Amino acid sequence: MFKERSMKNRKINGFVLSGLIALTGLSSCQVMNRYKSPGIDSENLYRDEQPVDTNTIANIPWQEYFQDPFLQSYIQEALTHNYDMLIVQERIKQAEAALGMARAAYFPELALTAQANQTRLSSADPLTGAPRERNSLAYHTEKYSLGIVASWELDLWGKMNRQSRAKYAQMLNSYAGRNLMQTSLVSNVANTYYSLLALDEQLAVTNHMIVLMEENLETTEALLEAGSATGAAVEQMRAALSSTKTSIPDLESSIRQLENAICVMLGRKPGRIVRSSIASQKVPTNLSHGVPAQMLARRPDVNQAELEFRSAFELTNAARASFYPSVTLSTGLIGYSTANGLSQFFKPENLFANIVGGMTQPLFARKQLLTQLKVAKSDQQIALLNFEKTVLTAGQEVSDVLDTYESSVKKNADRGIQVESLTKAVSYTQELLKAGEVTYLEVLSAQQGLLEAQLNQVSDKLQQLQASSDLYRALGGGIE
Repeated sequence: MFKERSMKNRKINGFVLSGLIALTGLSSCQVMNRYKSPGIDSENLYRDEQPVDTNTIANIPWQEYFQDPFLQSYIQEALTHNYDMLIVQERIKQAEAALGMARAAYFPELALTAQANQTRLSSADPLTGAPRERNSLAYHTEKYSLGIVASWELDLWGKMNRQSRAKYAQMLNSYAGRNLMQTSLVSNVANTYYSLLALDEQLAVTNHMIVLMEENLETTEALLEAGSATGAAVEQMRAALSSTKTSIPDLESSIRQLENAICVMLGRKPGRIVRSSIASQKVPTNLSHGVPAQMLARRPDVNQAELEFRSAFELTNAARASFYPSVTLSTGLIGYSTANGLSQFFKPENLFANIVGGMTQPLFARKQLLTQLKVAKSDQQIALLNFEKTVLTAGQEVSDVLDTYESSVKKNADRGIQVESLTKAVSYTQELLKAGEVTYLEVLSAQQGLLEAQLNQVSDKLQQLQASSDLYRALGGGIE
């Protein structure tokens, strides 16, 4: 009779539990919303309509895009040894560990427990004082137990699933952070290298001009001795020469500082950087081709912004699921227990189990849960706005870089004519000065104009090179 009632109760409990799981499973479908990417509205994202080229420059490996062999070796070294890159790698490990921890919540929590208890009474009865019989069971007892304690929360409403998905999005965000660091590092190494080459060229141009000015000073001094020039002319020439020479220490100091900056990016101690020349650098042409707006999704910062929105979306669903009851299955203990000594421990009759199922429904925490949900929704909206802002900023950055590049290209022809004409003017005035047919002011004007034009020509070339590097970064190039 007792066995029949026990079996009946088990069947009823089983049906109730099955029905509860089925009911809550159906209800959980209403708790969750499917994630949908916010997408990128690429229409009119650039200020000027650009030609579409499916072969975007962002797909070109950096080893091909940057063709200087010295620069290639420095980029590779930076990607391997740069400390910011190494720190990002450690953050990725942290994010992967956090994801593993979140996924572990799906599995039961297990704990092993073992106990040994021995009791030995006094040799005399505490009430009568009479001696005990040593073979009495009450005189000496032993009890041993070994078992497993387990608990498992059923994820009926998908709360843990959404928390795990949020951690997954955060892990992907850490990957995007690494990509952002990588594409920025490639561009920064290239830009600093180009700046170093530009300073080398400006130093060479200035030194060459100093040689010309020294020759003109000697000519003016000779004319002074011949009575064809004044002392004022000589002093003006000498002052102009000294003024030009004062720029040399600044240029040399800037060169050393840029070398140090590159060394730090490479994870090195400060030292010399072996390099080529700015004249040997090939500037990519037609950069406006190969920048379709939809390729902005490749940018790591855009990817990061979307993943932050995705994480916030999943956490909002998790906050919504917190309103529903949690169902937990647990074993108080399952294992073996005996008082008959260890030799009898693993016999079937010593096996015992205590299994408990429970449901917990929040009652007095509703206001707190509502606040958490409200905050989660606000975080989600902030993440969406940040994504849209990041896309707009990306479009602005690409437009600005293209404008900078096109501006430097337009200056090329006129700058070349200017330098060529001023070079001739300096040559002519030098000859005329020797003949005493021009004043020192005309010579100084031609020299200063040529020096300024040549320095600006170097700056124009640097502007083109850095614009090509910035555009590569702006489109998410350099990611392997």
